Amino acid sequence: MLKTGAASKPSSEAMSKRVPALAEIGLDHFAPYLLNRVSARWNADLQVRMREHGLNTIQMRTLAVLSVIPNATVNELAVYTVTEQSTMSRALDGIVREGLVRRQQRPGDARVREVHLTDAGRDVFRRFWPAMYAEYQRMFEGIDAEEWDGFVATLNKVLLNIRRNDL
Repeated sequence: MLKTGAASKPSSEAMSKRVPALAEIGLDHFAPYLLNRVSARWNADLQVRMREHGLNTIQMRTLAVLSVIPNATVNELAVYTVTEQSTMSRALDGIVREGLVRRQQRPGDARVREVHLTDAGRDVFRRFWPAMYAEYQRMFEGIDAEEWDGFVATLNKVLLNIRRNDL
């Protein structure tokens, strides 16, 4: 049994008086636990689909981000792909060798290197996207538009609360 107690959001007033035990909150009401479970399941399900397309997680995330945010820097990619900057830099070496992306200096600022999708990278992501979108739709089956809007708005507020960078 996951839940043993409180189902409400922790209030700052309540937190200043007494810190509840995790068992009182219950795992099924502890948002970080739920987010981790959702994320782990999404990643595991997507791994199967990525293998079918010859992709790994960093490649897929990089192609996905660049399909939305062209001309991203390595640092921006690291943030948006939820990858350490050093890991992203090493991974990009391989992705460049495979011809899926290219690096180039930002016009007007030779210190900044941008990453761009190549036609091959755009094509690989275009072929993978229907499988990714199918998993996305499956994950949100039974969620109506109002629930979806509230869910996304809440996630964006949480992200703003915990944001540790400028992106």
